[in-house]
Amino acid sequence: MNRGTWMQAGILAWLTLVWILLWGNFSIGNLLGGLAVGATIMLLLPLPRVPVEGRVRPLSVLKLFGLSLYYAAQSSAQVAWLAVRPGPPPLTGVLRCQLAIKSDLVLTLCIDVLNLIPGTMVIELDKARRMVYVHVLDVSTDRAVDQFYGTVRKLEKLFIESFERDSDWQPSTWHDDDATTRKDLP
Repeated sequence: MNRGTWMQAGILAWLTLVWILLWGNFSIGNLLGGLAVGATIMLLLPLPRVPVEGRVRPLSVLKLFGLSLYYAAQSSAQVAWLAVRPGPPPLTGVLRCQLAIKSDLVLTLCIDVLNLIPGTMVIELDKARRMVYVHVLDVSTDRAVDQFYGTVRKLEKLFIESFERDSDWQPSTWHDDDATTRKDLP
């Protein structure tokens, strides 16, 4: 089976699982109903093709998942402390980061993880330059700003290790013409 067939099977399995969870119990009827509903959704509402240009590294993905959970917990504690501590509210700001992530899919996943970390919200993305603008809850000290940039760099490094190592990278042949416009940018 090729990669596309595996992806379709995975999507169908995911939709079936969601169907079963929505009904609240596992039965043959729910399984068959989930397969039927999932297949109907996939047939009538197909997702656009997304280029998959690297290779998934399961150990790196596991590290990425663990680090994301750690950052979410750490940030939640910091946000809770900022909410109950005496004193004025923290100084907020928008910080800019340029990411070295090549794939649009992996860039989207990275932005999703950044948005899941309490106290941060990606407010703009310059896809051509791979620049993200992130609203950060606390930028009152150099340490807080450095901590944010460190978090982004570690996440970026793990996303690259997990999905787009140079040794596995094979650019898709069906990209839109973004590649030609990127070369013209300063």
